[in-house]
Amino acid sequence: MQTFTARDGRTIAHHLIGSGTAGEASAGVEPALVVPGGACRGVEYLEDLAGAASVRSLAVLHPRGTPSTGGRSRGWWTDADDLVDLADHLGLAQVDVVAHSAGTRLALAAAVRYPERIRSLTLVTPPAMWLTGTPWDGRAIADRRADPELEVALASLLGADPVEQADFERHRVVEGPAGYAKWTDRERAHVSVGDWELAADLAWFEGIPDDAADRVREASLPPVTVIAGDGDLLVGVAPVVAYAELLHAELVMLAECGHYPWVEQPEAFRAALGRALARDTTRA
Repeated sequence: MQTFTARDGRTIAHHLIGSGTAGEASAGVEPALVVPGGACRGVEYLEDLAGAASVRSLAVLHPRGTPSTGGRSRGWWTDADDLVDLADHLGLAQVDVVAHSAGTRLALAAAVRYPERIRSLTLVTPPAMWLTGTPWDGRAIADRRADPELEVALASLLGADPVEQADFERHRVVEGPAGYAKWTDRERAHVSVGDWELAADLAWFEGIPDDAADRVREASLPPVTVIAGDGDLLVGVAPVVAYAELLHAELVMLAECGHYPWVEQPEAFRAALGRALARDTTRA
């Protein structure tokens, strides 16, 4: 793990995936920047993104509120500054950004606020209803699975939000099956990876401009790829399809996949990410 100093003086952690990162930078092949989700979940949950560094080296931002950086987020809109500051620290004039889940909001904010710095966006299993208003179809996705544990998870997910850390941790365990298209030992092991605080999660969504969604919808964005799972009941499928259309994005829908495609469909995810990072980034 390494650190850099943000423009407000805060020390922010990041780490590099791919042994060739330093050499690639000198050779003109720059690392892509990664924004994890959660919000503010310990970045260990990303693992090595299914070996994606075999395609392109990655520099992973540890957002404010994650255990490794600490503190609290100023809200994802403002914290987009940290992504640009990481790019500056790495000497990158323009960057390709890969973001997961809640991190896709920060990635979009960076593209809106710093259009000259963001070359492309790859948005993985993004929450979409805040932009599209498309009704959630997770219930229909759940109905395709005959799984009593999933029914318990869904009841918790649709119930009252946790208000204390102990509650938050219980919800995380109970709701685990809802994050995946299947519930095998692999998924059970992954669900608890990465420490996660309720207070940090909540802070991520504070201080957001009232017109943030409008500004994203109206922006001239760089080329966007959306990677989604056809079994992702957390964000749904119909909202993500509408989101991709709204952002004029290329949509890659992975079969038999939930919210964490590097866990569930590693080979398909790695291939999709490789194509996204290799695509033409010329703006229309």
